Amino acid sequence: MLAGRRILLIIGGGIAAYKSLELIRLLRGAGATVAPVLTRAGTEFVTPLSVSALAGEKVFQDLFDLTDEAEMGHIQLSRAADLVVVAPATADLMARMAAGLAPDLAATLLLATDKPVLIAPAMNVRMWEHPATQRNLARLIADGIRVVGPDAGAMACGEFGPGRMAEPAAILSAIDGALGAGPLAGRHVLVTSGPTHEPIDPVRYIANRSSGAQGAALAAALRDLGARVSFVTGPATVPPPHGVTVAPVQTAAEMLAAVEAHLPADAAVFAAAVADWRVDGAAAQKIKKGADGPPALRMAENPDILATVARMGAGRPALVVGFAAETEHVAEHATAKRLRKGCDWIVANDVSPATGIMGGAENAVTLITDAGAEVWPRLPKSEVARRLAARIAEALAP
Repeated sequence: MLAGRRILLIIGGGIAAYKSLELIRLLRGAGATVAPVLTRAGTEFVTPLSVSALAGEKVFQDLFDLTDEAEMGHIQLSRAADLVVVAPATADLMARMAAGLAPDLAATLLLATDKPVLIAPAMNVRMWEHPATQRNLARLIADGIRVVGPDAGAMACGEFGPGRMAEPAAILSAIDGALGAGPLAGRHVLVTSGPTHEPIDPVRYIANRSSGAQGAALAAALRDLGARVSFVTGPATVPPPHGVTVAPVQTAAEMLAAVEAHLPADAAVFAAAVADWRVDGAAAQKIKKGADGPPALRMAENPDILATVARMGAGRPALVVGFAAETEHVAEHATAKRLRKGCDWIVANDVSPATGIMGGAENAVTLITDAGAEVWPRLPKSEVARRLAARIAEALAP
């Protein structure tokens, strides 16, 4: 499935580096050739000999190898591959990438390449959750870097949580998608994301705390599986991923119009937190304080985008997935919502303030289908997106 493709694999310095050996085996088994780059820290975990033996090629380590640099070898390396993969991508490597630093061969290759880049982060849970790492991650995603994982689980250091490198099979699947050979190649998926802003007057509006992080992560995961993604997003704080068709909107009415304009689709996922109500007759000028006290706002119900698409006749997507943000009786309310809206699946989560989920980096969801409720553990939103995208690919498989 990757026959004739060339992968530049950068192996960072972390205990997860041993998984890179299995990844090389899987890549070569799929028909790809692998040009391995081993960082100095990486040699503390895997040897150049083992990497070279599995890849069947020379291992590159030193930026100033005169034999290679006589012909600007680092430039050739960075551009001769179809895809650059960093696995494991340590916190240090991610920081260098985000800052545009190039102190060694690996960082120089990443700065010099004109090819797509996929990273598989791996680090201690506290390092992963540190604000600096999350800022770097957001910067890399905004720069168009694709991300797979990390997974949550037990760490070599004895701690538990997100930070484990994705398994080699999952990285292989992401590589397939990045090269247009994934299970969703040729499929069109529509994703909505973010909040909507319903104007009260030209200055004020009704909104909610949705950051758009889960929708953006899902659009990226579907893209990485090869799908053509139409991304209809409200004014989210998380930027949309590269490689998708973006339709920015403000209000629920605009979102419905954009959704209809981007149909037909094979699947539609409604992750947006759409305002249920709007002000009926928003003021044309800023409302001023007055002797009569606060103004009375008359509310009107917004269009139900999920139900509109789920109950379409001809042209309905084969799979319609809704999201249910609840603060109590999560599974019960979400199950009722699935039946009421007429969608195929509902992804339910508890967004009560104590969970930190709305606007946070993690999610804990229950996938509700006609087969029942499937509870997923609390995971990084990127991993929730990857799992959901994989399920969508299974559902759309011929």
